Amino acid sequence: MTDLAVALGLMLVIEGAMYALFPDAMKRMTAQIALLPPQQLRMAGLLLALLGFVVVAMVRGMP
Repeated sequence: MTDLAVALGLMLVIEGAMYALFPDAMKRMTAQIALLPPQQLRMAGLLLALLGFVVVAMVRGMP
């Protein structure tokens, strides 16, 4: 459970930093994302989740 809290905290730090450092670029990117079809967003989300899982598995070491 601690790892989950740390992961969520790091996600918030990274996302918050992006909005603080590049607010105009983040607004443009958000507007572009809103125009994408749901299927494309779903596929991108699944691919990013898989990539995140692979990174965690590599760092932690596969059992």
